[in-house]
Amino acid sequence: MVFQYTDAFVTIATIHLDMLVVFYTNILKKEPVKLIPNIYAEFQLSGVKLGIFKAKKTNESEFINSVKSKMSLCLEVSNLEDAIAHLTTLGYPPPGEITTASHGREIYAYDPDGNRIILHQSKVVSG
Repeated sequence: MVFQYTDAFVTIATIHLDMLVVFYTNILKKEPVKLIPNIYAEFQLSGVKLGIFKAKKTNESEFINSVKSKMSLCLEVSNLEDAIAHLTTLGYPPPGEITTASHGREIYAYDPDGNRIILHQSKVVSG
């Protein structure tokens, strides 16, 4: 038997759905493609869907204590400084410093629920 799937996307659980929908609408500069008030919002990003859902009361404790998750939403940006300025303008400045690695530069930021967002700018290869 072969495991087949038809789509893949990343989801974020929250008890603060409206707040996260506003945050991601502002950071991504686009409206959700699907919106079920008080339940679910979905953004179509380049190559992936980002779903945000309100955790059911019976599951809230699982998600409330999930700070410092090993999962991150990584957004490839063309200009890291502009992305940092945009987040700062929205009231969510990245708390750390830009780091440089062999693959480029990056900085960690966090959404209003504390979910890690990695802003990454690839290294430009000059020829």
